[in-house]
Amino acid sequence: MTEFYYTKAKERKEDIDNMNIVICCKFVPCPQDIEKNIDGSVSFDRATWEISEFDLQAVEAGMVLAKATGGKLIAVSVGSSRIEASQLKKDLLSRGPDELYLVSDDELTDADTGVISTILAKAAEKIGADIVICGEGSADYYYQQTGCQIGERLGWATLNYIDSIEAGDGFLKVERTLESKIEVLEVPLPAVLSVTTNINTPPRPNMRAILSASKKPVTMLSLSDLGITSIAENVKVVSTIAPRSVDRKNIVVSGDTMEVAAAEFVRCLKVDGVL
Repeated sequence: MTEFYYTKAKERKEDIDNMNIVICCKFVPCPQDIEKNIDGSVSFDRATWEISEFDLQAVEAGMVLAKATGGKLIAVSVGSSRIEASQLKKDLLSRGPDELYLVSDDELTDADTGVISTILAKAAEKIGADIVICGEGSADYYYQQTGCQIGERLGWATLNYIDSIEAGDGFLKVERTLESKIEVLEVPLPAVLSVTTNINTPPRPNMRAILSASKKPVTMLSLSDLGITSIAENVKVVSTIAPRSVDRKNIVVSGDTMEVAAAEFVRCLKVDGVL
């Protein structure tokens, strides 16, 4: 049985119109372009890069909220010099953002969520963000930590698993589905929200949006611009190894009843040493 909970915001802004809505986007290599070497290592050399699929919902959610409040939609991306590719910038801006900020440094090639969240929090402060929207995770590592860490660093109201966002009277009304209940919350601003893939279905940009994307402003920020003098990573990538390929057993388990089929399945697993 699903239960509904409604929690009202204790604090409300006088006006949530004309907000600066920041969406955090990550550029990642296309999965189908990743190559596996003979020694099991992974190569991204020939991979084209794209917007992380989980961030597409964040972009669309931000665009809908910007239209409802008359706010400005600002995209921010952090990464190595790869993110400076003109096609990546054009693709992102064609999806609705009014402008784009890039923090590019090759030191950030394998940066962990602690480093990335620090940079994004600093960027949000510099931009004057009222709300930050993230995807539920990234398409490469899917740590699901960046949004939570941004909120902690900023000291803002922070929520994840968001399925819908609506502008209220001095607050945002959000909904999220948990294991056995649906929460409807009034969130005071400023806030950091991480949205799920259930929140919307991002449309493909039309030709007009694609052509106008090249006219939108792109601002490059360095780490020093954000007051960051050094990067202290907590996680170091030692190697990336693809799983070993094995041939399928091509065993079809069947039985007159579910119990018989389950028993046969367990027997097959024991034969292969899995159990």
